[in-house]
Amino acid sequence: MTDTPSLIPITPETHGVDIDLVYATSRNLTGKPIYQAAHCLLLAPAEAALKRAIGYARDAGFTLRIFDAYRPPQAQQVLWDFLPDPTYIADLSRGSNHSRGTALDLTLLDANGDELDMGTGFDAMTIESEHFHPGLPEHVQRNRLMLLGVMHAAGFAHIKSEWWHYELPGSRALPLIDNSESGPLRLM
Repeated sequence: MTDTPSLIPITPETHGVDIDLVYATSRNLTGKPIYQAAHCLLLAPAEAALKRAIGYARDAGFTLRIFDAYRPPQAQQVLWDFLPDPTYIADLSRGSNHSRGTALDLTLLDANGDELDMGTGFDAMTIESEHFHPGLPEHVQRNRLMLLGVMHAAGFAHIKSEWWHYELPGSRALPLIDNSESGPLRLM
């Protein structure tokens, strides 16, 4: 019998973060909510790394705003059906590290609670969203590097195409987690 992984809830009260789960709203690339409920969840090793990132950001005067964390495979399928481009969306045959509970999408907030300018919005599936896209203003490069430094120092890795996406290295070796609202947590 396989032990079911435990997803840990991330809340402003328990973790000192700002949470704006965009996929639970219509403010995402599909234009409609794709989550049945707004739960910010991570697998224990990712949650531990997030805690480190929260501390590093706080020490530099910032707060993390989380746009997405664990993503049920059904929601991943909705995103793939909407934008079947592996540059930005993981095909279910490969699996998303969001659906493994080890990835999150986020940004930094300043002391006033305003998002730092990252040059594009979250989920802007364009070449300008690449981490090191040339030609972006200095302050945008600096802001992206600040987020990159915080997340790398905490143990996360980045992907080239999305400045907002971070995941634990080696995540592909973990199983997908189905924590859909229709049934119990199960591995796929």
